[in-house]
Amino acid sequence: MSIFFQTGSLPEPLAGLATLALDLRWSWNHAADRLWRRLDASLWERESNPWMLLQSVSRETLETLARDQDFVAQLSQLLAERERYLQEPGWYAAARGADGPAGIAYFSLEFGISEALPLYAGGLGVLAGDYLKSASDLGLPVVGIGLLYREGYFRQLIDPQGRQQESYPGNDPWQLPLQAVAEADGSPLTIELLLPGRTVRLRVWLVEVGRVRLYLLDSNDPFNAPQDRGITAKLYSGGQEPRLQQEYVLGVGGCKLLEVLGIEPEICHLNEGHSAFAVLERTRFLAQKHGLDFREAWWVARAGNVFTTHTAVDAAFDRFAPELVRKYARAYTEFSDLALHELLGLGRADPDDDAEPCNMAYLALRGCAHTNAVSRQHGDVSRALFSRLFPRWPLDEVPIGHVTNGVHVPSWDSRESDALWTQSCGKARWKGDAADLHEPLCDLSAAQLWEFAGARRASLVRHVRQVLGAQRGLRGETRQHIAEAAEVLDPNALTLGFARRFTAYKRPNLLLREPERLERLLLDATRPVQLVVAGKAHPDDTEGKHLIEQWQQFTHRSGVRGHVVFLADYDLGIAAQLVQGVDLWINTPSRPYEACGTSGMKVLVNGGLNLSVLDGWWAEAYTPEVGWAIDGDGDALDAETLYRLLENEVVPAFYERDADGIPQAWVARMRASLSQLTPAYSSNRMLRDYVEQLYRPAATAYRRRLADGGALAHELQAWSEALQRHWDHVHFGEVEARREGEDWLFHVPVYLGDLSPDSVRVELCALPGTCLAMQRESAITGAAHGYIYSVRVGAERPQDDYTARVRPWHAEAVLPSECGLIAWQR
Repeated sequence: MSIFFQTGSLPEPLAGLATLALDLRWSWNHAADRLWRRLDASLWERESNPWMLLQSVSRETLETLARDQDFVAQLSQLLAERERYLQEPGWYAAARGADGPAGIAYFSLEFGISEALPLYAGGLGVLAGDYLKSASDLGLPVVGIGLLYREGYFRQLIDPQGRQQESYPGNDPWQLPLQAVAEADGSPLTIELLLPGRTVRLRVWLVEVGRVRLYLLDSNDPFNAPQDRGITAKLYSGGQEPRLQQEYVLGVGGCKLLEVLGIEPEICHLNEGHSAFAVLERTRFLAQKHGLDFREAWWVARAGNVFTTHTAVDAAFDRFAPELVRKYARAYTEFSDLALHELLGLGRADPDDDAEPCNMAYLALRGCAHTNAVSRQHGDVSRALFSRLFPRWPLDEVPIGHVTNGVHVPSWDSRESDALWTQSCGKARWKGDAADLHEPLCDLSAAQLWEFAGARRASLVRHVRQVLGAQRGLRGETRQHIAEAAEVLDPNALTLGFARRFTAYKRPNLLLREPERLERLLLDATRPVQLVVAGKAHPDDTEGKHLIEQWQQFTHRSGVRGHVVFLADYDLGIAAQLVQGVDLWINTPSRPYEACGTSGMKVLVNGGLNLSVLDGWWAEAYTPEVGWAIDGDGDALDAETLYRLLENEVVPAFYERDADGIPQAWVARMRASLSQLTPAYSSNRMLRDYVEQLYRPAATAYRRRLADGGALAHELQAWSEALQRHWDHVHFGEVEARREGEDWLFHVPVYLGDLSPDSVRVELCALPGTCLAMQRESAITGAAHGYIYSVRVGAERPQDDYTARVRPWHAEAVLPSECGLIAWQR
């Protein structure tokens, strides 16, 4: 395949500008900023979007710059540096070894790479964007799969009454930093996808993210019927069938695209359940290519599939009506001997309940041998959410681990932060193992850190004033009110940041529970505090919109005007400015509904501190040395804790200064947070965790199952079928236990019926936490596969604490993910 793009005619000496502008590495690598500023300084300061600059700059300016030898030389130098970056082997080349995957496909319904490419709604998309950026920096062989939305997520305007209004400006692909993928003859590449009763044609677009390619599917093709052209019109389309069609295009269309491109990844990583259809399409592809039946191909595909769940509440899982899913899943029964009932059962807690909706998270989990939550605490929550799929299994053995999210640090550090870290740790600090980066930062003086904090805060204040003035002008406010925006905030006052999606469980108005108390805090004459707030409510979330109105009412109180600012249209650009400049980031979700919550991670590299509910990532990161914590005991108690911490600890720590004017207690927390938490909660660490914990074992299992014509997959399928057929015959005899010194000696008769003893494992358990393998001692006379199993265990616990169980066992299976049968003695 070839790539083409449209820019207007650039003078020949400047042709490389298009190459730089179309590589979104500029969103985190700022080496070319000075060059872009020379094209149009005012537009660059306002948008920081090189591709828009190239679409907007005059021909006269281009011709002038083409004759400027210094400019052309700088461009040549930047192109050479980019080529070096693309060609350097990266961390993964050295770390991969024999068992690392050769290719990884990452599916996500949204990607938040830059505000210049508005294909994201919130944290899920920003996480996906940070994943791709770190994959590029580390040299992972990743390809991204997503959708190109012609409208994307909404833009927010706050009207004069303080109410959120939504607009959906169109995304013209030719004005976005992406390229159309073409066939060898120059015609646009399209993917044909069978939908019920018709064929839909999908266009293909490419986004370059450094060394990583992100492919986007687009149904807006003249070949398609009007309703099908709208499948990819809007992120998170409303209505059951449009939403299902969107997820079908992502999962099935994405796999077909990989096939057309000749990419056969060993790992398919599903970022949430939206792309769950990919597990079916990947199975179909492997079955047809390698001559396997569906069930055998399922064993192969599942081994190489990874599912990341980001959801903390059952109601948030996508569910579709059975009759609707039947229309789209029927194609997968045509090449296999699976009944439609069996296929739909993959997405149900009870596979035999034909009335149960199809849950996409269930389908993803059953189609992936490896599932992870996004923080340690979210792992606990997820095991409870998915426990229905593993009946009678102890909660701590439900097969969901965790890889705590991280953020792509170079995307979120300020200029001041970048200079500080470069001085201490070097330019390549986020391109390898960042575990030891904390040591150099410990040598920074208190004066350096405090000067650093002041510079960041002043930069934020300047930016807020500029943005607020522009937003007031957009709302048609008076000249006086617009002019007042230039006076809001104080570059020397303690600055709090609070920005997120406005929805009930995130409790964005916990800080407003006692507005007079908050006002006193803000207006203290000697220790003033100021607050910058931002966030959107979903267009259908009436309660969330009301929460925004409450903040608007508070910001218009005559006393606090200028001390509290609400910035509309929260996006990646505003988020970056906030996390780079605030002193303290506040997060107040209802526990345990924050799966991870990466916004607070973004302040770490910039020296900001966190005050958060002990939920998500903060539950594992918090110590008193790095910030402050709220226990999560309910609205009233949490609000009281929040106010008390601000009044009695946060404000004093910021304002109690030594003889040199430095708040030593505050700076000590800054140093600890910067040095200890920034590397630990970077997406650099996150991706290395994925490689070691998930990708390596998944790739190894995938290769083994595919080898020798799928012989191991055939063996696993036969093993599984035998277990399913005969499991009801497994039962226990009378347990014998006797005391021998300091031990218990247990003997348990187990009757396996037609099952081989090699296909199971017998264990003695005392829950929670203790399960010991029992040894097969002797056959029971006259019994078919009846055996005595025994084990010796310390007598610290009473005999009645113990019970025996039988579980499936195969050295090559991922258990209990791939077979959740279990039998208990009692």
